[in-house]
Amino acid sequence: MDPISDIFRTMHITAFGQHRLEVTAPWGLVQEKQAEEQATPSGDKHTPTDLAHFAMLLRGNCWLNVEGMSDPIPLTGGDCFLLARGTSIVMRDSPRTRPRSTFREIAKIANDNVVHYGGGGTPTTIVCGSFSFDRRSLRPITQLLPSFILVKADQARTLALHNTVQALASEMAEQAPGSGVVATRLAEVLFIQLLRAHIASGPEHNKGWLRAVFDPQLGTALRVIHDRVNTAWTVESLAAAAGMSRSAFAARFRELLGQTPLEYVTGWRMQKAMQLLEQRDKKLIDVARLVGYESDAAFSKAFKRVVGVNTGEYIKRAREGRANGGTAEAF
Repeated sequence: MDPISDIFRTMHITAFGQHRLEVTAPWGLVQEKQAEEQATPSGDKHTPTDLAHFAMLLRGNCWLNVEGMSDPIPLTGGDCFLLARGTSIVMRDSPRTRPRSTFREIAKIANDNVVHYGGGGTPTTIVCGSFSFDRRSLRPITQLLPSFILVKADQARTLALHNTVQALASEMAEQAPGSGVVATRLAEVLFIQLLRAHIASGPEHNKGWLRAVFDPQLGTALRVIHDRVNTAWTVESLAAAAGMSRSAFAARFRELLGQTPLEYVTGWRMQKAMQLLEQRDKKLIDVARLVGYESDAAFSKAFKRVVGVNTGEYIKRAREGRANGGTAEAF
């Protein structure tokens, strides 16, 4: 299995706060850093690291300022972006317009998820919303997700993005039977499509984990880890798979991924283990062997060290989360 598909399979994503903004010039809106907790429709609390935001222009033009970037970015119909990790932005009709409201403030005046705002001039339509990730998904998503992804309308894969955003907006506006389930599935698709488009935009835009995946040598090592997570990997065997010397492989791995090869192996084993432990038909020793441990004692020790709770406590929280319509609490 390729590493990107493996990570996609572990993610649990929910869309909420979906709105269609019908704005008219002059207008300006701020997405502030989220210092406080937010609640999803299910009532679950989420800290800023649990959230990402997306927006797509369906028509019109505007300007986007992103925290940490000196120049404003012009956006036009079909452009889409994903914002993560508490980065603040400003969207407005002109770089000279002073923003007077936040996205949160205008969401309160929405009528059937549609917001009308602005001075009555040139119109722009924006579909926007948020993604929520359960705690189990945070580490792999952090590996994949830059703080800001911009996908221009003329890039590959934007037609699929546009169709998914339209379908997601329709589901969340109509609130028909089953809309919540459909919206969640569409959110997963949209998130993956955004990442695909970002990856397809060129290797020069990829950093860290994504850069390692597309590195001819490290990418081979990552693929064998994800394909055979239960193998007794060593630095030597992974270096051999990559066609590198042990020392060169270990140094290059740490340079791109910020951890040693075996730390990565253990971390990913625990991600897979969390997924397996939530399946009621799996015994502890079976989970241990599926992720590369010969004994449940050795597995349990590694699980507690990496995840922060023992396996029994994790299973209990996961089941309580399902009973309450959510996921396991933070650990």
